[in-house]
Amino acid sequence: MQPQRKISGKGIFGRGMLMGLAEVVPGVSGGTMAFITGIYAELVTTIATFGVRSLVLLRNPRLFYSHHNLSFLLLLGGGMVVGVGVFAQLMQYLLSSYQPLVWAFFSGVILMSAGVIGRQLPAKFLVIYTPLGTVLGVSLLWLPAATGEPDALHFFLGGAVAVCAWLLPAISGSYVLLALGLYAPVIDALAGLNYEVLVSLGMGCVVGLMLFARLLGWLLRRCREPLLSLLIGFMLGSLFKLWPWQDPLQSGGWSGLLWPSDYLAGEAHIGGAIVMCLAGAFLLWLLTRFTSAK
Repeated sequence: MQPQRKISGKGIFGRGMLMGLAEVVPGVSGGTMAFITGIYAELVTTIATFGVRSLVLLRNPRLFYSHHNLSFLLLLGGGMVVGVGVFAQLMQYLLSSYQPLVWAFFSGVILMSAGVIGRQLPAKFLVIYTPLGTVLGVSLLWLPAATGEPDALHFFLGGAVAVCAWLLPAISGSYVLLALGLYAPVIDALAGLNYEVLVSLGMGCVVGLMLFARLLGWLLRRCREPLLSLLIGFMLGSLFKLWPWQDPLQSGGWSGLLWPSDYLAGEAHIGGAIVMCLAGAFLLWLLTRFTSAK
């Protein structure tokens, strides 16, 4: 884990924006952004402070504020809201017009994210756990997506699962929504401010955070290297789900993955996809060069 450094309010807000941007797209996790920008340990530790005792501390607002590090959470959360708000409508347009380029870009982001996290881990754990994670990631190709119109319960459960992925420095919450067939409806809800969907999703996120943060903190304290090695493999395996050329009529498995020459849903953009993949990798690498406290 990166050593903790004093980060200014602007620095925390900016990191929140990056995390918000990351979670709008099914490419890189907000947890990955937190990890490579040096606030991951503080984020997990802070969220894990919430529990039954929080109700007691509400009688003393000042103590509640300091105990739960709310100055950090409010700045980070505000940045995430801005990041999501700025990017949601743009992503809606890009997915409808240039889907192969979008998936290619974030495939590059995932590849570089795996490298950034993997270089900090012992090789013995990568050799053992990364192949297992890769198999698990590839298995998502057969994960059944939601059929029909999702209701409030679907969004609640999707939010609870996706926020767990958001906390992990490897898996994108938006990627989980994509696998569950909820990504497009959520993007539409964000772009159109559909409060019924957003409230259901938000409630699920709150419940998921409360249940998962303590477990994740416990796992990271006791088996950090094996867990992160497993998640790196999961990231690599999940690249198949982001293959730029897919048949939207296929429900899953290898049959949904097409060669660019067989892609009929729009222009294949083969050269552009290669460029965007490299651009995604380069931009994430560039981000790691600017993680000093500001």
